[in-house]
Amino acid sequence: MAPMSSTSVPSPRDPRLDAWRTFLYAHAQVRRQLERELQAEQSMSLADYELLLILAYSDARRLRMSELADMLALSRSGATRLIDRLEADALVTRVSCDTDRRGQWAQLTDAGYERLRGASPTHLRGVAEHFLDRIPPAELESLRCALVRVLKPD
Repeated sequence: MAPMSSTSVPSPRDPRLDAWRTFLYAHAQVRRQLERELQAEQSMSLADYELLLILAYSDARRLRMSELADMLALSRSGATRLIDRLEADALVTRVSCDTDRRGQWAQLTDAGYERLRGASPTHLRGVAEHFLDRIPPAELESLRCALVRVLKPD
C-alpha cells in the first residue's frame, strides 16, 4: 500500500484556487503582450527569443537538444522545429556530441547572439511595463520566494 500524501486535494470551491487561476491568467496575459511586441518590433516570436536567451546563458552557449526542450516546456519535435527555423536563419547551429554520436547540441551562433541583443530592449521594456512596474519591489521579492518553492522538487 502506497503511503498517504500529506497534500490535500482542493475542492473546486477552495478559495486557494483563486491564486492558481490568477497566476495562470497573469502568465498568459503577459506572454501574449510580450509576443505581440516582439513580433511587431523585432519580427521575432517569444519562443525564438526564449531559446536564444537560454542558449546565451548556457555553458559555451550550447545545450543538448533534450535539455533545451525541457527548459522550454516543448516536446522534442517542437524543439526540433524551433531549432530548424533558427538554424535556417543562421542564429543557431547543431553540433554533434563527441561522447554520444546520437546526441546533438544546439549552439548559439554569433549572429544569434547579436539578434538576441538587438531584441532585448523590446523584451525588457515589455517585462518592465507588463510585470515589474505593476508590483512593488517588496512584493516582487515575496513572489520570487514563493515561486522558488514551486520550482524545488519534493
